[in-house]
Amino acid sequence: MNAVAAADGRVRVSLPELIALRSRAMRAPAPPVVSRAPRSGQRPGRLHGRGMDYAESRVYQAGDDVRRMDWRLTARSGVAHTKLFQEEREGRLLVLLDTNASMRFGTRVRFKSVQAARAAALAAWYAIRGGDRVGVLAFGAQRQLVKPQGGARGALAVAGAIAAWDALPPGEDESLSAALQRAGRLMHGASRILLVSDGFCVDEAARGRMLGLVGKAEVSVLNVADALEMTEPPAGRYPFAHRGVHYDVALHADRERAAFTRAMGEGRHRLLALANGLGLRQRAIDTAADPLDAVVALLGARRP
Repeated sequence: MNAVAAADGRVRVSLPELIALRSRAMRAPAPPVVSRAPRSGQRPGRLHGRGMDYAESRVYQAGDDVRRMDWRLTARSGVAHTKLFQEEREGRLLVLLDTNASMRFGTRVRFKSVQAARAAALAAWYAIRGGDRVGVLAFGAQRQLVKPQGGARGALAVAGAIAAWDALPPGEDESLSAALQRAGRLMHGASRILLVSDGFCVDEAARGRMLGLVGKAEVSVLNVADALEMTEPPAGRYPFAHRGVHYDVALHADRERAAFTRAMGEGRHRLLALANGLGLRQRAIDTAADPLDAVVALLGARRP
C-alpha cells in the first residue's frame, strides 16, 4: 500500500484533512471564556478580556506570551518564568483518544479510528479558539502523550501526533480503567477532559477511575460508533474482513439480527451507561456524521 492510499481519510488518518478542519472550527460559535480566579461568594464568570492583577509566577512553558515574562525572577533563578494574573483565562483540554483495535472498523464512509481523529482535531482547533491549551493522550494500541500547548502550535501538535500514531503498527489493547489511571498521572493541569471512544474498552473498574478523574477536571464523552452498532441491519448477507481474512455473516432471521445488533452495540451501551451514571456530558456520532456539532455541544458550554 502506498503512502497516498495509507492516508486516504477513510481507513487511515489524513494529516492535511486534520489541519484543514481548522477553518471549520473557526467558523463555529465561539466558546465562552471563563474566569479561573476564585471570587468570594461568586461563581466564575465569563471574561471579555484579561485582568491585570498579578497572582503569581511559574516556570515558562512553550507557547506562553513572552510579553508576560517575569524578568526579575528569571534573572534571579536562572530559569525562565512567566507571570500569571488574577483573571487568568487559560484552561487546558486533554483529549483521551481510543486507539484500540475495535476502532479500526467501519461500514459507512470511514473507519471509527479516522472519525475519532477528525473529532479530536476539531476539539483541538476549537479549544485554542477559546484560549485553552490542548494536548492528547492516546490509549490502547498506542500509549503516548502530547502535553497541552497553547495556540496553533498546540493544535498542530495534536493533529500531527494523531496522524503519526495512526500510521504505526497495532499494539495490544488497553482497558479504559488502565487508561484513566494513566490519565490521572499525566493530566498536566488539565481543567477539561474529552474522552473519544467506541466504548468497547469500558470495563468494570472504569467507573471508579472515572469518578476520581471527575474530581480533578470536567469530563465529557464523545462516542464514535459505526452504523451497524447503532441500528439493526436489514436481512441479508454481510461481507466482513479482519486481518486479511474475508468472511460473510448471514443475518436473515429476526433473532439473528437482534443478537448481532446487541453484540455490535455493546461498546456504545457500556459507554452510555458510564457517562449517564456519573452525569457526564456526552454525545454520540456515527462514522458518516460531521463531528463539529457534537464537539461544540461538549466543549462550547462550561459548567461552573
